[in-house]
Amino acid sequence: MTSRQVQPSRPAQPSAKPVTAPGVRARKGSDPPLVMVTAYDAPGARIAEEAGVDIILVGDSVAMVVLGYDDTLQVTVADMAHHVGAVARGQQRALIVGDLPWMSYHVSVEETVRNAAALVRAGAQAVKLEGGRKRLPMVRGIVDAEIPVMGHIGLTPQSVHAMGGFKVQGRQVDAARALVDDAVALADEGCFAIVLEGVPDEVARLVTGAVPVPTIGIGAGRGCDGQVLVFHDLLGLEDRVLPKFVRRYASLKADAVDAIAAFAADVRAGRFPDAGESYHLSDDVRRSLGQGAPQGAEPRTA
Repeated sequence: MTSRQVQPSRPAQPSAKPVTAPGVRARKGSDPPLVMVTAYDAPGARIAEEAGVDIILVGDSVAMVVLGYDDTLQVTVADMAHHVGAVARGQQRALIVGDLPWMSYHVSVEETVRNAAALVRAGAQAVKLEGGRKRLPMVRGIVDAEIPVMGHIGLTPQSVHAMGGFKVQGRQVDAARALVDDAVALADEGCFAIVLEGVPDEVARLVTGAVPVPTIGIGAGRGCDGQVLVFHDLLGLEDRVLPKFVRRYASLKADAVDAIAAFAADVRAGRFPDAGESYHLSDDVRRSLGQGAPQGAEPRTA
């Protein structure tokens, strides 16, 4: 176990009451902090549910950790709706937030609302979009359509080319003040929560103190109203890149490799399947077909 991997403890059972967007907004400044994780399918959603998370984000990070792309720019609304639907079939309590992918909210308000509605029809209870004040018309349109909106500022992965890579944002005075202004504007426009990604702890605290809605940090320090990590990162299923802000709570990829290697060894050595893992004919049918006792099993006697 590395210094960045810890042994998890079993969580306390959460309330069975479903989490809603207004309920999340009401958690501003409350204790304990909000917990959000990503999930992309029904088994992942069930795991997150049993662990007691508050929010499941069906993130466009599916592009990188599930579909094998190098960035998030390749997924479409149809892709996201597919994964939202799978997650919705695996949860009962957590709030499901669907990510609006790149170019699904950039062209017009009408198209933005239509794409948000597609995710809601698939099972999302809210949507998330990236960007600050330049996205206010889109936020307004979605909110006017009675769809809850989560904002996302700081390091916005869909802007990877404009930012010149996945780089920490808000390091300079003007940039930090701009993030605060963006967050205030998003909250004023109706966002019920705001993700802060890849910003210095001090800047995240400034933003958190400036807005009346919860901030949920990822690589944004300890001062936010909640935290989020990617499912595959925290479980050690994705081990190619380890951002500074990721803490691994398991090494499931290594466990999976070991398990499949053991299966392969048993197959190659003739140890799998054994008689108990196979189906067999009744004695009468077997004798009628001229078959002896099943291999690996003791012959039955009358």
